[in-house]
Amino acid sequence: MPANPSTNYWRDVLLSALAPVIWGSTYIVASELLPPDRPFTAALIRALPAGLLLLAYTRRMPARRDWWRLLVLGALNIGIFQALLFVAAYRLPGGLAAVLGSVQPLVVMALAWVADRRSPAQATLWSAVTGIAGMAVLLLSPQTVFEPVGVAAALLGAVCMATGMWLTQRWRLDLPVLALTGWQLVIGGLMLAPVAWLADPPLPPLSSSQWLAYAYLSLAGAVLAYVLFFRGLVRLPAVAVASLGLLSPLTAVVLGWALLSQSIKGMPLAGLVVVLASVFAVQWTSARTRHHVFISPKQLLP
Repeated sequence: MPANPSTNYWRDVLLSALAPVIWGSTYIVASELLPPDRPFTAALIRALPAGLLLLAYTRRMPARRDWWRLLVLGALNIGIFQALLFVAAYRLPGGLAAVLGSVQPLVVMALAWVADRRSPAQATLWSAVTGIAGMAVLLLSPQTVFEPVGVAAALLGAVCMATGMWLTQRWRLDLPVLALTGWQLVIGGLMLAPVAWLADPPLPPLSSSQWLAYAYLSLAGAVLAYVLFFRGLVRLPAVAVASLGLLSPLTAVVLGWALLSQSIKGMPLAGLVVVLASVFAVQWTSARTRHHVFISPKQLLP
């Protein structure tokens, strides 16, 4: 008996949601466990080993016509984005860094409108705006410190990632998800290598907790999270996947409350509820309005 399309859709949403939840832990891991002032080294260690592991497993070469597209996607989704992500993570409180990155759904909708002349559904647009507003209520306060470089890195990183998401779905390269993820991680990691070498000081001797933190960032934060993320882009509308990005700052806030004794009450608690409601509203609207898109078996997980 074939599976219910609605059931499949919501299962894909739940699996895709794990990626931003894992990424939301990046901020607390970077600020509490990693050696300080080495953002590009952290991005490199996260991306390159994970990509090599996936390529060793898949052993799949891209078509010649797809190489330039992979270079663009590897730069936007991994190289530039990961560098800016860790710059923001080192310079801003985790929640603030993540909320500045939550503009991704609006960027994706703007790209679709400008390039494809496809206007977003009004309900989806308002849900995305409401989610960002809820995130602001949850995180911003008179005591919030806006470090200029960190703010610029977070916003530019969000634009790069949103553009990469939109192009990933627009181009639909003829690669399985694991190979697509691996090649982007390797390309992005190779781009990060000279920057880390030139800009960051050498790593000091690492403690066991720091080794585990780097391993977590690479295995969970890159291998698992990016595979689930690109799988979602293959199966779900780009706006739906982008809206799940709001779960990243939400995770950062919850981890801060659970591990760093940061309080959530009053207006921030109301903002948390608004964010969750907006994420669900975008998914609900996308489920009702999405078009059936043919998915090649080559693009599915083995």
